[in-house]
Amino acid sequence: MNRVYVCSCFGVTEQQVKEHADGGVRTPRQIASACKAGTDCGSCVRRIQALLGRAAAPRRDLTDLPTSRPAALGEAA
Repeated sequence: MNRVYVCSCFGVTEQQVKEHADGGVRTPRQIASACKAGTDCGSCVRRIQALLGRAAAPRRDLTDLPTSRPAALGEAA
């Protein structure tokens, strides 16, 4: 069996992340609680997001920003 490691810090494989996802885990934070992946150097978090189908999900703090742009200097508000 060919093991693809997602988290080399804790030796967590792609298959293990998928098994946790099949068991109901939906976020990288939940993966971290389940197997520690993503809690050390953090380089695997984007891969974990992709495996969970969250690669295109915007960061929560960015979705709270206003969508209108501020008026330029000298421009009427």
